[in-house]
Amino acid sequence: MIVLENVEKTFRRGSAPPVAALSGVSLRIERGEMVAIRGASGSGKSSLLYILGCLDRPSAGAYWLEERNLAHASDRQRSRLRAARIGFVFQAFHLLPRTTALENVEMPLLYGPGGGRGAARARQRAAAALRRVGLGHRLRHYPSELSGGEQQRVAVARALIHDPALILADEPTGNLDAASGGEVMALLGELHQEGRTVVLVTHDDAVGATAQRQIRLRDGRVQEATPCAN
Repeated sequence: MIVLENVEKTFRRGSAPPVAALSGVSLRIERGEMVAIRGASGSGKSSLLYILGCLDRPSAGAYWLEERNLAHASDRQRSRLRAARIGFVFQAFHLLPRTTALENVEMPLLYGPGGGRGAARARQRAAAALRRVGLGHRLRHYPSELSGGEQQRVAVARALIHDPALILADEPTGNLDAASGGEVMALLGELHQEGRTVVLVTHDDAVGATAQRQIRLRDGRVQEATPCAN
């Protein structure tokens, strides 16, 4: 599913010395695998996730996703692939506060290719995605009317709207209590069991242990990649 070969990511800001966020990262993630990326703050986890999600490109090296080398793909090519094949779940939910759960979930369909057509079909698919995450009774509620766990499940439903093969979750339980976090991780586990590839960034040992494998970063390098005990 994913192959990185000697990936580098360097940030340059004005006359300041360049900062290396990733240095020679090489790794492989198989289709249908659930992997946790671990590491201290500043270890390169977010930089790696942004590259995997086609939100950023490496400064050097190769990134293969489903046998396509995206390191030098155009912005348009990466955007199309991101919309079609990748779903994102973020710690901060990123829901629009003045739109309902249903409207938040259907938005990627309305603003994607051909979004001006098929509004009724988009609404049906959004409602089905919300029912899939156990929120069929909350379609018309606004984010402020939902608990943190419910907001994150809305975010998961939005990530599923294009039926992606790859789900990237950045600290998906970071803003949740233990019970709500457990519900969200159970949902991500179900999506993995359905055959999706799930890559999550987490500081939480319990969350990391739910993955099949942990990849630990230190100072922008892969320190180790080990299977979990589960």
